[in-house]
Amino acid sequence: MRVAFIGLGVMGYPMAGYLANCAHDVVVHNRTSAKAEKWCSEFAGSPAATPAEAAQGADIVFTCVGNDADVREVILGDDGVMNGISSGTIIVDHTTASATLAREIHVIAAEKSTGFLDAPLSGGQAGAENGQLTIMVGGDDDVFGRAAPILDCYAKAITLIGPVGSGQLAKMVNQICIAGIVQGLSEGLHFAKRAGLDPAKVIEAISKGAAQSWQMENRWETMINDEFEFGFAVDWMRKDLGIALEEARQNGAKLEMTELVDRFYAEVQAIGGNRWDTSSLIARLL
Repeated sequence: MRVAFIGLGVMGYPMAGYLANCAHDVVVHNRTSAKAEKWCSEFAGSPAATPAEAAQGADIVFTCVGNDADVREVILGDDGVMNGISSGTIIVDHTTASATLAREIHVIAAEKSTGFLDAPLSGGQAGAENGQLTIMVGGDDDVFGRAAPILDCYAKAITLIGPVGSGQLAKMVNQICIAGIVQGLSEGLHFAKRAGLDPAKVIEAISKGAAQSWQMENRWETMINDEFEFGFAVDWMRKDLGIALEEARQNGAKLEMTELVDRFYAEVQAIGGNRWDTSSLIARLL
């Protein structure tokens, strides 16, 4: 298929590469054109000067950018996807953004007889590089059915959650859960050290029981060694938690723990940890 990929960041760059390796005809666009040229030197594909140009003739257009404003610009802006797309094309937005924006784009896309899926990701940079992402999707069944085989190029699990907006809501649940898990692990490791316990032996014991988590298995050792260079940055986590908290204000959900952990991440930012990964919550304790 002819596909366009817009946004070659730490996630988008390898994802677009997997599409090329699956023998799709890939056109890429990035705000920094040098990044698109670099991608084209590594993979079979061609660059486009604007999102609209990238979308011309595409069967599917993928976007993976930073936030709501970025999504709005690349899809709805003067040089955006909507000004280059053809009837019958599908837009798949992998950005973690608001459900409200997803629904807005869906309405505009329908007016042009194009499909839209909100499809945020879980798995981080490592998942993107290894083609092992988990994708939570909101959209219509028929649109999802057409897009899913292409998403398989870089996914290990793809789930249609519900109508447009549901993928973003599911990603909010994902981030809410991660925030609580990382804070609990941070406090547990902090407590173990203060109590004079050997953290390695403690983790060996409790990771075989109900306390086990991906964060525990993969981050406990780097956390106690103050190593926080493993992917998803605090700045981005605060952006995601902000989206969840705003949605909660609209739907009445009580996110007391999430509000607290968001404030803790603000403290990490205050000590210079903006680009540290999310496991750096422990830095404010040790």
